Amino acid sequence: MKPAMETAAEENPEQSQEKKGCFECCIKCLGGVPYASLVATILCFSGVALFCGCGHVALTGTVSILENHFSKTVSDHALLTEVVQLMQYVIYGIASFFFLYGIILLAEGFYTTSAVKELHSEFKTTACGRCISGMFVFLTYVLGVAWLGVFGFSAVPVFLFYNMWSTCQVLNSPMANMTSSIESICVDVRQYGIIPWNAAPGKACGAVLGEICNTSEFYLSYHLYIVACAGAGATVIALLIYMMATTYNYAVLKFKSREDCCTKF
Repeated sequence: MKPAMETAAEENPEQSQEKKGCFECCIKCLGGVPYASLVATILCFSGVALFCGCGHVALTGTVSILENHFSKTVSDHALLTEVVQLMQYVIYGIASFFFLYGIILLAEGFYTTSAVKELHSEFKTTACGRCISGMFVFLTYVLGVAWLGVFGFSAVPVFLFYNMWSTCQVLNSPMANMTSSIESICVDVRQYGIIPWNAAPGKACGAVLGEICNTSEFYLSYHLYIVACAGAGATVIALLIYMMATTYNYAVLKFKSREDCCTKF
């Protein structure tokens, strides 16, 4: 009877040690996740998708509005059409580039976290790894500054469409309907430099402007530009998180030999 009891007593510590080993393994794996890089990647993918998708459709709608209401001659808006097509191709390139870049930065986050915390004995930081981390720091800073410009540029069509929408609201107000000067309320897109000054008609007034305001193309393009601008802003925030994560990881990797640091970035 005694040997049986001793055997059961020996098995219980072994089972307890096995459960403890699984728990520690899970904690170890969770500790190696670069949470900041993961959040930044999700935010970056979402922002770029909104900017590229909504911006592409909004540009097509803008050209359609100009062709149907503001520029009847093809030669007047030929340059604008080419620029819009070029911007749409650039949008394709931006979407592809940031899809790959986000995955690479997430992988770099896993690398630096594992290297800094020494989660695996054979996975150590090297001079080449530090050089790669420094390169990503510089590239992310450059992209962050560039996307600040993209964010500002994406606000321009929102401003133009908001001005047009405000004019439409004035046109539909009761005070405007009571006056006889409704035809004097106009929107001239030539003043924004979108089409040349000799384009005909170039502007819309009164009832014609009211018809434009009530079209689905106008409201769809206006709201898509707003969403695209918000997507650009989300991408800027994601790049700021990337910058903090990559800079911190690079600093820890560089001074790891002198300090016992750890990171979750």
